[in-house]
Amino acid sequence: MNSKDLILGRVRAALRDAPGPVEVPRDYRRSFPAADLEVLVDRLVDYKAEVHRIGEDAIAATVGGLVGGAVVVPEGLPLSWRPQGALVDDDLTPDRIAGAAAVLTAAAVAVAETGTIVLDASPDQGRRIISLLPDVHFVVLRAAQVVASVPEAVARLDPTRPLTWISGPSATSDIELNRVEGVHGPRHLHVLLLDS
Repeated sequence: MNSKDLILGRVRAALRDAPGPVEVPRDYRRSFPAADLEVLVDRLVDYKAEVHRIGEDAIAATVGGLVGGAVVVPEGLPLSWRPQGALVDDDLTPDRIAGAAAVLTAAAVAVAETGTIVLDASPDQGRRIISLLPDVHFVVLRAAQVVASVPEAVARLDPTRPLTWISGPSATSDIELNRVEGVHGPRHLHVLLLDS
């Protein structure tokens, strides 16, 4: 008998009187409380994102007023949302995207509890690369897209789509825990929260 067999024999002997497999309950909560938009705004601001509560008719003017250069937009973004001179991502090169001042996308869902916005690469959100290269990311979010918790967000999302979870501007810490922004994406996140 080798050492492995000896150890496994002792484990089996110790577990001989243990109960069998336990059935794990899978009746997860399926109803959720209403999302609190103020909690979402508080979390976003805490993550150093800027929140603009505007009407849908003010999206293009707000973005245009805050950006002094070209704005990349996905092909499926509504025309009325696009600022003047927007660059439509019809397979723009990485250099062209990186040279833009900002990107403007929609969102799939947002989680109030965590201050997280999720993109799922729908036509109004575009390819992942456009949300990584420009220094500023504008995200349009409707109040109806805000949910209270992560389980509710997951229930709304299609798991076969490429999901990007954003909690504030890109940031990391160096070895001395100094915050460094913009290493893995935009340094500035602006959330355009649409008032109904």
